[in-house]
Amino acid sequence: MHFLLDFLVRGWSRAIDGLASHVVVPVVGALHIADAAGDPRGIAQAALIAALQLFLIAGVMRPLESLWPAERWGDRRCTVVDRNFTLLMLTGLFPLFSFLVLTPFAHLLGGGSTADGPGGLRAWVPWFDGHPYLLFAVYYVVYDGVYYWMHRAQHAIPWWWAMHSMHHSQRQMSCWTNDRSNYLDGMLQSLVLATVGLAMGVEPAEFALLGLLSELVQNFSHANVSLRLGALGRAGERLLVGPRFHRNHHMLRDPDRPERHNCNFGQVLPWWDQLFGTALYHAEPLRPTGVSDPRVDADNERGVIAMQWHSLRRFWGACTCRAGWRPGDVSFGPDYRPVHDADAAAALAP
Repeated sequence: MHFLLDFLVRGWSRAIDGLASHVVVPVVGALHIADAAGDPRGIAQAALIAALQLFLIAGVMRPLESLWPAERWGDRRCTVVDRNFTLLMLTGLFPLFSFLVLTPFAHLLGGGSTADGPGGLRAWVPWFDGHPYLLFAVYYVVYDGVYYWMHRAQHAIPWWWAMHSMHHSQRQMSCWTNDRSNYLDGMLQSLVLATVGLAMGVEPAEFALLGLLSELVQNFSHANVSLRLGALGRAGERLLVGPRFHRNHHMLRDPDRPERHNCNFGQVLPWWDQLFGTALYHAEPLRPTGVSDPRVDADNERGVIAMQWHSLRRFWGACTCRAGWRPGDVSFGPDYRPVHDADAAAALAP
């Protein structure tokens, strides 16, 4: 295993070096933007990550959806906007956000190795310097644990749900759905995770690998496939978040069991759901995906820009009133202000 990991890391590094020297450097030189562009290896790494992710989504996950669908649709009309979100995110918005925001943010806070030596976990536990793969595993577990609690906050805090609900509104969840998100919500998530990475002393290349692995698992966990996790079968879903497990998280609310959809918040590791009592495994037919709030469900009739606009209006309506800061499940009224489900039920009670 150590040999395989070492081979993959060295191969990835050589690919970055080759793309940087043979493509990135000549291109930025011809455009006279070498000084502004920054490290050519960083640009090459971002391009390789985007290309690899798109190849695996379109070349592997999408065919699996046709071969073993969890849900059969007469058409894939609703998935088109998610594909546009993914293409826009991977080929433009995320590299631009990384260059303009995340990289300066990392330099501002300082992270990874410095002139005084390594920082974060390697400074606190020098033993990790001789065990880089174990160190990376620790990074990943912490990273994933932070994501779990952040994801629970996205569902519990109304102003955050106002943005995150756009991701959950999809009735045809597919391998393209992972990047269906409000951009302000995505920025907030990235800054939280980057801060944690910097505190742990994660190097930029390591953080990029953390992000890539997480994104690929999430692309697969959103896929419309009925496969369990390989030969591991049922046990595999106790080790990694798979499509069946994550689909429960996106289920349309069951009126008879209204809290049942508050489950399976894990990003890659379902351990956190198991530990904190939010894991839901079951063998019954899976429910459709989407939301029961008609004002959020209307996102399915909108394009990329309109979805951003309406989710921001929900966010503004929620964060500017007291109800938007009180935790709990909510729906949104015509003025985009949140109405707590518990309050609505109490008002209807005799």
